[in-house]
This record gives sequence, structure tokens and C-alpha cells, in this order.
Amino acid sequence: MGIRKYSPTTPGRRWGSVLDYSEITKDKPEKSLLEPLRKSGGRNNLGRVTSRFRGGGNKRMYRVIDFKRRKDGVKGKVAAIEYDPNRSCFIALIEYGDAEKRYILAPLNLKVGATIESGESVEPAIGNCMPMKGIPVGLTVHNIEMNPGQGGRLVRSAGGTARLMAREGEWAVVQLPSGEMRRLRAECRATIGQLGNLDHSNVSLGKAGKKRHRGRKPHVRGMVMNPVDHPMGGGEGRSKSNIHPQSPTGVLAKGGKTRNPRKTSNKWIIRRRRSVRYGQLVL
Repeated sequence: MGIRKYSPTTPGRRWGSVLDYSEITKDKPEKSLLEPLRKSGGRNNLGRVTSRFRGGGNKRMYRVIDFKRRKDGVKGKVAAIEYDPNRSCFIALIEYGDAEKRYILAPLNLKVGATIESGESVEPAIGNCMPMKGIPVGLTVHNIEMNPGQGGRLVRSAGGTARLMAREGEWAVVQLPSGEMRRLRAECRATIGQLGNLDHSNVSLGKAGKKRHRGRKPHVRGMVMNPVDHPMGGGEGRSKSNIHPQSPTGVLAKGGKTRNPRKTSNKWIIRRRRSVRYGQLVL
């Protein structure tokens, strides 16, 4: 996978870049695995905006992804690698021996024609899914379950990779891409390998229109608003209003702790993710 740059015929072309999509082998999706996707515009069921600066964008259909990977004992063949507008990584179309078709997240170096399978006693090869109690310690994994049978919840974006660090009895320790180390049940399933499309984060949009095509509207700074619209608005000239950076509802935006201390998953976190607060690295 590489990045293509065009001749600078316009300002957007000059600064923008696109993926060459050399890994994509099929243009049109599988119709039997499509569902309609309705946009919300950032609004809840009452029509009130709960997520700002969302709306518009190109129409798209949802691709039904098999996150659970519970089709044990049946080998599948990779029929195609496709683009998915709903996520940053690519997806792979799998044709199983019983003629069923499913989509999975496409790992790096998964080629068309390769064979994958899932189960408790499968080989730990790229694209295979198995419980972490059978995965050798030190392997890279993705699409990790948080509870047995729930389906993959962790490490699902482009280039994502986690590492199985240790296993003690019925528990497994996984290091996530953020640096966080978390305990999970050894019965939870994970898929072997690193997710593809590594250059996704290196693409430059080049113009504001591409952001609008993705359903993202211009983000207005609170400091340029009026006091009635934002706590940091108003004042004569450019003024920080002598308060800490915060959202329109008063939630601190830089360094303020917002995590609920009573969250039940806290006890399964061995090491917090690495973060930067006020110029200091917190481990």
C-alpha cells in the first residue's frame, strides 16, 4: 500500500494525497452483506445535537462484519479485499465451504486465495481466530473480545496491533496500542496478525471539502463565540476569559480527569495508557 500525490493543478491537489488502493481486489461490495445506514447528524432521538460538528457527507451502506468469528470447524477462502467507507481498515470477503459468505477485518499480508479458520485448536496463522488461551505468548493480535462470546471490541482500526504479554490460569494480559495493559479472560477470542492499511494516518486531505465528504462540519473555536454560546467566549479582543479550556458544557478539555472512578473495568487495568498532561509524560 502506498500514497499517491497528484500534480499541483489546484491548491487542494497540491497539499492533498490519496491511497493507491493497490491491495483492493474488488470494487463493488457483496449485496447480501449490505444494510442501510441512516445518518443522525449528531442528534439524539429528541432531535437535539449531542455531538457537535457532524452532518452531511456522502451516502454509504453498512457492511455487516463478522466480529464474533464463531464459525468453528469450517475453513474459509479469501475471495476479495475490499474498501469499507465505515472504517479505516480494509475488509476481506470470506467464502466458506458451506457456500456462506462473511466479511472480516483484513489483516496485513492476507492475500486472495488464502485459507482461514476459527476454533480452539487451529494453527496460529494470520487471519485465524482462536481463544487467547491457545495463542502463543508474544504474538500480535487484533479484534479482541472483552467478554467471551461478545465479539471483537478492541483493536479494530487501520494498523492496529496488540500483543499477548502473559497468561496466568484463566486470565491473559494484553498490551493495547495505547500502551495500556489489561487483563482479559483467556476464553476471549482474538485474531492473529496486525490490521492492514498502515498508511491511513499518513494521508493528507488537502482541502476542507474532503472533510465535509466524510460528514464532518467546520469546528468553530469557543474563544470566538459569544458568552451565551460558550464559557470561553466574549471579552474585548482575544481573551481566554481567565478559565481553563473547557467544552460548552463545562467539561475540562486539557488534562482534566473525566473517567468515572467507580467504573467496574478499572480493576482489570494493570497499567494505564501513556498520556501527556501539561507538557509532562504520564506513564
